[in-house]
Amino acid sequence: MLIRILLAEDVSMVRGALVALLNLEPDLDVVAEVGAGDAIVGAALAARPDVAVIDVHLPRLDGISAAALLQEALPECRTVIITSLGKPGTLRRALHHKVTGFVLKDAPAVRLAQVVRQAAAGERVFDRELALAAFDSGESPLTDRETEILQQAAGGAGAAEIAAGVHLSVGTVRNYLTSIVGKLDARNRLDAVRIAEDAGWI
Repeated sequence: MLIRILLAEDVSMVRGALVALLNLEPDLDVVAEVGAGDAIVGAALAARPDVAVIDVHLPRLDGISAAALLQEALPECRTVIITSLGKPGTLRRALHHKVTGFVLKDAPAVRLAQVVRQAAAGERVFDRELALAAFDSGESPLTDRETEILQQAAGGAGAAEIAAGVHLSVGTVRNYLTSIVGKLDARNRLDAVRIAEDAGWI
């Protein structure tokens, strides 16, 4: 059976290399490729892939959030997250959003092809050591809304821009940011972003 794949990776050279590697496999076919998180659902609805391979760090919408939206729009499509950093908090988020697989970018190319096949067969595939570390690490103290707002702040957006994006007032966004700083015991917004990124919560 030919497995149809959507690949989401923002670095063009890396995306091209991954497409070439996956297409070398006789049973795999990359039918769509995108460079931003907010392009995934539309491309998937058009191409109807069996598996979406999604980089965790994408512009405009992060990979795990995009995977969650894709599961709502096209539940039969399996999702595999790829990342260069195996942070337990990132895996926790992926597990929370019920992604099918999680692969480190420094894994051998044959490993990604294997995970795609397992995901297409309905198996959930995660690195055992990273999964154990995720269960041992603390959960994020942030709500989904706070996480969304901090992700936008991490991308350089100010309170007014965040407010427009999440359809809240500027004052409400500022209250959220104050709450986030307090929950993370951070010195300021930038410190909160650093803490959350280091933990893999955003």
